Amino acid sequence: MGITSVDDNRFWFPLDNASKIFPAIISNEVPVVFRLTAVLKQPVKIKPLQTAILLVEKRFPYYKVQLKEGFFWFYLEHLPGHIPIEVDKYFLCKKFSKGEIFVRVLVRGNRISVEFSHIVTDGGGGLEFLKTILIEYSKACGANIPVEFPYMRPNSTMLEEEYEDAYKRYFNEKIPPMVKRSKAFHLPFLLNSSPRFKQSTGIIPIHQIKQVANAKNVNITVYLVSVYLYVLQEIFEALPHSNKFRKNKRLRIQVPIDLRNIFQTKTMRNFSLFVMPEIDLRLGHYTFDEILKSVFHQIQLESDKKLINKNIARNVGGEKKIYVRGIPLFLKSALLRMEFYSLGTSQYSGVISNMGKINLPPETDDLVDYFIAISPPPNKMLKINCGVIGYDDKLVLSFGNITKSNEFENKFISFLQSQGICMDTETKK
Repeated sequence: MGITSVDDNRFWFPLDNASKIFPAIISNEVPVVFRLTAVLKQPVKIKPLQTAILLVEKRFPYYKVQLKEGFFWFYLEHLPGHIPIEVDKYFLCKKFSKGEIFVRVLVRGNRISVEFSHIVTDGGGGLEFLKTILIEYSKACGANIPVEFPYMRPNSTMLEEEYEDAYKRYFNEKIPPMVKRSKAFHLPFLLNSSPRFKQSTGIIPIHQIKQVANAKNVNITVYLVSVYLYVLQEIFEALPHSNKFRKNKRLRIQVPIDLRNIFQTKTMRNFSLFVMPEIDLRLGHYTFDEILKSVFHQIQLESDKKLINKNIARNVGGEKKIYVRGIPLFLKSALLRMEFYSLGTSQYSGVISNMGKINLPPETDDLVDYFIAISPPPNKMLKINCGVIGYDDKLVLSFGNITKSNEFENKFISFLQSQGICMDTETKK
């Protein structure tokens, strides 16, 4: 159903293909909520921020929605009212309550954070929303933003393409789907007591890690994924022999990629898939350079447009099957929940999501110090993940962890430091 104006009667639209599984798995421990934070150089001024949000929310009406239940599928329905500004004093990435708008803005000290339910968008869409708030906030504080700087201005016309399900647009039923992968190794650490989720942040000079990665002829993403696999290998090899025998020996990392960089669309909803580079420890120990070489070629191959089309064919093709469409929602949710763990999380050992380097107008140079990207809290099988985002000369790694152990993060940071990369760290629950 088309959106014409936020002032019209309530509109609704179906969930996009990527988000259809999320309502089936949401809980207090797995809220399917991600957070993007802008750390400013000065304390936040509330009145200019309120002014900015009132302008921006009119430009993004498709985010002012709640989840509603139909007979066969969930759908999203517009909610009147304004996006709330909350004091950031509760848990990170808290589950959205029934009837709550699926985006919240949180403020604490010099930090502006936005939290989104993954049901409405991914990091790419969420980041455009946050960038627009920051630019409008800087304008409300007196900055003069050049007309030619590209961003989603509040007075610009909203396009129907912005809230399309781009997966369906690029679905080709003639393309064979991807095959199921084998199960992967998962970290053996004991879980934290509830609330489990804790987050630690490491800040790296971009020029340092770029120099180290360039010396290996890879980009920053390939380098960090390789470090992730190297650390997992180190943890696996330190396990008692009896534990090694029982564990899966494939180490595999899920690396989300923004499909807006590959396919032509302006969608602000979910439009990302992933590549999953791996190493197989049945073949023996891998040096770091061997991992780098393998990850580089696997990511090059799996991010090929033709192979991505196979992923889209698998995901959308399953949704379009007549027998699937006719299953009542309560049964469909149970099946989706089982599929998420058997065909989803069981196939990879960790997640690293690189949002790239953020571009803001020079007029905001005195505004933002750095950004933090916090991925949705991992489930009990995955246990740990990592979000990455860059701005100016600061690359921020955000480790999400629901276990009692900090071994993974410590080994990851120690490895980077051994390569001559400096890092500042902080931890938050």
